[in-house]
Parts: sequence; structure tokens; C-alpha cells
Amino acid sequence: MIQLRNLKRNLAKSVTQPGYALKALRQRLLSYLTYRIHDGRSYYPETVDLFLTYRCNLRCKMCGQWGVAGTSKDMSPEELKSELSLDEIYKIINDIKTFKPNVTLFGGEPLMYSNWEKVVSRIKQEGMRCNMITNGILLEKYANSIIDLGVDEIIFSLDGPREVHDEVRGAKGTFDRASRGLKLIRDIKRKSGTSKPVVSISSTIFEINYKRLDELISIAEELMASTITFHHLIFLSQERYNQHNNIFKGYYGMVCNDWKGFVRDSLPDIDVDFLIRKMEDIEKRDSKVKIAFYPNFTDEEVRRYYTEFDFVSSGYGKRCLSPWMVSYIFPDGSVRPCQSLNFSAGNVRDSTFSRIWNNEKYMRFRKITKKEKKYPVCTRCTELYRF
Repeated sequence: MIQLRNLKRNLAKSVTQPGYALKALRQRLLSYLTYRIHDGRSYYPETVDLFLTYRCNLRCKMCGQWGVAGTSKDMSPEELKSELSLDEIYKIINDIKTFKPNVTLFGGEPLMYSNWEKVVSRIKQEGMRCNMITNGILLEKYANSIIDLGVDEIIFSLDGPREVHDEVRGAKGTFDRASRGLKLIRDIKRKSGTSKPVVSISSTIFEINYKRLDELISIAEELMASTITFHHLIFLSQERYNQHNNIFKGYYGMVCNDWKGFVRDSLPDIDVDFLIRKMEDIEKRDSKVKIAFYPNFTDEEVRRYYTEFDFVSSGYGKRCLSPWMVSYIFPDGSVRPCQSLNFSAGNVRDSTFSRIWNNEKYMRFRKITKKEKKYPVCTRCTELYRF
């Protein structure tokens, strides 16, 4: 329900967004109770992630969708263009408003969806919290709309100072464009006296940036971010990927192509001793920005995470609760209990989300997941460590 290791991170959110934190805690309690009591059924999710588009305007090197081994590059032009219409999204919003989840707009790059403003407007009209995960490239263009519409939180990806960020993102000028957008949002918020959107920075630890992570703190302070979270790199071996697919085929008759985007031939070229010292120095920083590493591994776990393909955490819970807490709606309308497992329990073009949430396929997936506790790829997935 709440991993004790994540207490600092959750407390930071409760300080910056107390209303959301209390509501999320209630939702998690109810979902956890149904996990314990029911055989596959769940209370309504705390969060619905709505993927507006597969399209993205960057090619970040570590991204499982559009990175070096990204799976979106294998999609056909027709698949990439697959997006729910505005009317279809309105139907989803009208359905889920009855239990008012947190709605996260995701992609791809959600600001590339032509009607994103109308989507946010309707979400907010129905009294739901709306946050957005963005690479920041289009923030300058849409800063006024983001504030006027009442977006609650922007989770912005920043991976280093200018030259490092641009290298990770695969294009020069991305740092400056994103920074201008965030500074504009900061200035408009100051002028209008509003606290929204809360700006949260997300940074992925990677070979290119791990020696300069500390420089992000001062950048986050300048941009008036509320929090900065350093995420450990997601990667796995071909052997683990094959092992996972064998199990998945046995249960569901399918493989998980999305995880192929995270497969590596070798371990990351990271000096782990240096990284651990850097993390320790960052955690000692006196900053107005709340700092967290996620998952919140011990030093020994960090060492094993980056040096062992078969890493298993010794401190976090050993089971995944995400299918009871979160659901994902993809641009093609498929409703998935996990973002990266490719398994679909139904499609909002054929049914409603509320009906799909506890239908036979969804409940069977939860039953099997509860029995297995986790699948082979799960030790590299942040959702395993979230609840």
C-alpha cells in the first residue's frame, strides 16, 4: 500500500499537494483492502493514465518508446497516428468522473495531441485532478493555457545542465526551450498569485549524466520546482526478457514487446562508487526543493542494481500492487493493467472503462499477478516499488 522506503517522497507530496495526498491515501487503502480480501476484483483506481498519443518530438536515448532500442520506432505509420477522438475521450471522462481519479496525461508527448486543451478543460470541469508528464519542448507555447486551464501538476523531464540534457534528449536547444517554458510558467504564477501547476522535475540516472546530477538542484531552484526526483535507469538483460516472455506466453499467449525497448547487451557503464557518493552529497544538500531518489535503494542495493542483471531488492515489498491502484488507457483505446506488459483487458471503443476495470480478463490478470507476486521484468519497473 505504502512502501516505508518511499515515506520521504510521499511526505514531500503531502506538503506540496495535501489535498491530493489525503485522497490518494484513501484510494490506496480501499484498493489494498480489495487486494487482500477479493480474488481479482479491485476498488476503483487512484490514477488513470491517459496516453493521448504515441508521437513524440524528441528521441531521448534511454526511452523505451523512442530511445536507442525504442519500440515505437517499429510501429507502422497507421499505428503511430492511432489516437482517441475528442468525443471518445469525453466519454471516458464522463465515465470515470463517478469515482474521480487523478488523471495523468501522458504520451509520447501529450502536448502534441491537437485537442489536449479541451481534454484538460473537461477533466477540470468534472472536478478531477489533472497532471501532465512532458519533455517541456512545447511549454513556452502553451504556458498560459496550462495555467488558465488549471493543470494541477507538471512533471517535467530534466536530465542535466544544458549540454548534458541536450545530448540525452538527442537534439540541441532542448534545454533552453524547456527552461524558457518553465520560467514563463514561473513568472505567470508569480504575477497571478496562483500556486498551480506544481512543477515537479524528474531526472533519469544515466551514463551521460550521473557525474553531474548535483548541478540539477540549483537549476530546479531557479525554476521554482517543488520537487526533484532522480529515477534509477530502467534496463534488463535479454535472458531476463526471454524468461519473462516464456512465463507470459504460458499465462496470456503473448509476449511483451514494450519491454524490448529496455533490453541491453551489457550493464550500464556507471562508476557505482562515484554514483553512491554523488547521491549521498545530494541528499545532504540544504535546498528549498524537496529531493528524492526513486526507488529509494540502500547503498548496497544501488551497487547491485547497476552491477547485476538479476538484481532483486532486499528491502522493498516483493509483490506488485499496481494493477489494483492504477490503469492505463492507450491511444488505440486499449485498457491495460500495466504500462509496459502489452496486455489489454478491453477497449474503451467497445465498452466503458468502469466495466473493463473489473471484467473477467482484468480480474484474471490480477489473480495471476497476486499468485506470482511479480513477473521477471518487474524488478526493473518503478511500479513494483511504488505501492
